[in-house]
Amino acid sequence: MSKNQTQRNLYEAFVGEAKAYHRLLAFARQADEEGFEQIAKLFRAVAAAEGVHAGRHLKLLGEAVVKNTEENLQFSFESETTVNEVYYPRFIQEAQEEEERAAARTFSQARDVEEGHAALYKRALNAMLRDEDHDYYVCQVCGYVTEREAPDKCPICNAKRENFRLVT
Repeated sequence: MSKNQTQRNLYEAFVGEAKAYHRLLAFARQADEEGFEQIAKLFRAVAAAEGVHAGRHLKLLGEAVVKNTEENLQFSFESETTVNEVYYPRFIQEAQEEEERAAARTFSQARDVEEGHAALYKRALNAMLRDEDHDYYVCQVCGYVTEREAPDKCPICNAKRENFRLVT
């Protein structure tokens, strides 16, 4: 087996563990809603373990994934732009063709949010040398990110200000 195959396997394992982490947190929320507190704890514990696995795999991938901050910003900008301009438009079209309105709406909102993420990365790239410091708030409904303060309502999904979380 080649070292390249091991790198691909590490990346695939990282992606799988990261997905499992989020899936298990969703399972924990559902268990909490149904009143199964102990099972929710179990799901959160295993999610934390999956997070450890993902972190270890990512660490071994090293510079193959995580580079210097400027390169990471550029990569993130390009990724958000691709998702916004290529993937989500196709997802939206296919959901509309299948008359899946809820999916089309969530894809549309995600597309709009990704466009905002790309703009944030671009501004950060341009401002790197100025070492600016400000807060970011994330809409817990659609994922919209804003700088400095939360808006009265989300420009993407109309969620109220109290649905924004300060990221520290």
